[in-house]
Amino acid sequence: MWKSYRLPDYSKYRFQAKEYVLYVSEGVLVAAAAGYFFYHSWVACLLLLAPVLFFFLKEKKRELARKQRQELSIQFKDLILAVAANQKAGYSIENAFRESYRDMEMLYGAKGMICMEIKYLIAGLDNNVVLEKLLYNLGMRSSLPDIIQFADVFLIAKRSGGNMTEILSKTAAVVEQKTETDKEIQLMISSKKMEQKIMNLVPFLIIFYIGSTSKGFFDVLYHNVIGVTVMTVCLGFYLAAYMLSRRIVDIEV
Repeated sequence: MWKSYRLPDYSKYRFQAKEYVLYVSEGVLVAAAAGYFFYHSWVACLLLLAPVLFFFLKEKKRELARKQRQELSIQFKDLILAVAANQKAGYSIENAFRESYRDMEMLYGAKGMICMEIKYLIAGLDNNVVLEKLLYNLGMRSSLPDIIQFADVFLIAKRSGGNMTEILSKTAAVVEQKTETDKEIQLMISSKKMEQKIMNLVPFLIIFYIGSTSKGFFDVLYHNVIGVTVMTVCLGFYLAAYMLSRRIVDIEV
């Protein structure tokens, strides 16, 4: 049955086992670096471990979910092009979606996101679920405005007897234009993203350099109440600057 499928929620991201081990390891290293450079204390590393891991993994999931939705948007555009071509060849709209599976499998493989979605869609059609509901369900799970709007337009056009071939072609053109615009934006800000990553490391590199070349220079900031307070404030500013820099370069079309 169609309802027995575990339909993915693309607004969220689930780590695979290897990814989980990798990102937890990275989070532990970040917590160790923050505890050592800001407090010179392994106790601080342990105290920071839980909040840093929570923050790090949450941000990583958000970043990967965003990339996942971007990839799904590209694949959905190719799906609509394939469906439009199939309908021009004489297939009904439902069968046009069915036939598009082979094209998508050639492009993205059987385990590609869009291939899995077509399988869900075919299973739904086989269980007498209307195509409009299946597309709207995909739109809600993907949180992609393009798919949601397409599902709305598709519903209206099908009920009013609109030209589905023309609608599919125009939808694919709009999605393709947005995809290309997003690629251009990402290309334009790629250097800024690299600068942002480098700037995130600068405070640690400065502390490491001065601490290595001028022994005892930072001793006044460690292992006393005033020093710990100052470094905690500095850590707070660093985190705020990090979040702000991420938001600046995080542009969606």
